[in-house]
Amino acid sequence: MDKRRKIAYDFQSKKMMLQEAKDLVNIAVGLVFYAVGWTGFLLPSEITTGGVTGIGALIYYAKGIPVEYSYFIINAFLLLFSIKIFGLKFSLRTIFSVFVLTLLLSFFGKIFQEPIVVGEPFMSCILGGVLCGIGIGIVFSAGGSTGGTDIIALVISKYRNMRIGKSMLISDVIIICSSYMIFQSVEKIVYGLVVMGVMTYTVDLVFNGTRQSVQFLIFSEKYDEIATAINQQIGRGCTIIQGQGWYSQKEVKVIILLAKKGESTAVFRLIKQIDDRAFISQSSVVGVYGEGFDEIKA
Repeated sequence: MDKRRKIAYDFQSKKMMLQEAKDLVNIAVGLVFYAVGWTGFLLPSEITTGGVTGIGALIYYAKGIPVEYSYFIINAFLLLFSIKIFGLKFSLRTIFSVFVLTLLLSFFGKIFQEPIVVGEPFMSCILGGVLCGIGIGIVFSAGGSTGGTDIIALVISKYRNMRIGKSMLISDVIIICSSYMIFQSVEKIVYGLVVMGVMTYTVDLVFNGTRQSVQFLIFSEKYDEIATAINQQIGRGCTIIQGQGWYSQKEVKVIILLAKKGESTAVFRLIKQIDDRAFISQSSVVGVYGEGFDEIKA
């Protein structure tokens, strides 16, 4: 019995190590997207975004100090606070991200001396924002973080009654608006805010796009036929619960179905073919984890 437990424990340990390595690779890939978007489109176009990279950009525009230096130094101080408050284990992936992104910013900064799209600042802010958003979305999906204002927001939310998203938004807007002291240009601020909006939308699209699921509540007298068809034709499991109509006082069967958003049309067509008088409620769910959906991660 002890030998079997040891084998099971070793297998689980190897599986966890493999998953950890996979996550680190995905984080590195995401950081490549971010670094290319930043150094190839935003930085040479003098477009400032939020976060520590935005602070680094302001220092670069004002003093000529490369972004990677200020990015690393500021994050080093923030990580000390993070380790002290949240512990080393919580901060390990952030430390990895900071080191990798510092190297990538230095590497791509030497390659892209001018914008990839020359003379098109608005196009640069759109493309740069998309690439940075894709990168951050991949990093978040792998359970990583780029540090910076993320840490500040977490510390504020720990000691003050303020949501993380709100504190990050406030800090990013302040950083972007600070570019006026250097460029004396409202246009630069507008570009920075556009980048922030594009990045936010893209991050949400990458992070939640593949996880969009829907929940159906199906009320029908032909519940058994519908449930069987869902199993056989859609390939989804479903659950039937007992209900009671309060007005009619009749016993009813309710089908609960969780499916991918892309399967919604097929579900509606199937139900209509069996019972076009069925009552259906469809709602979006934040996340569904388990067999057939996303893997549970902790």
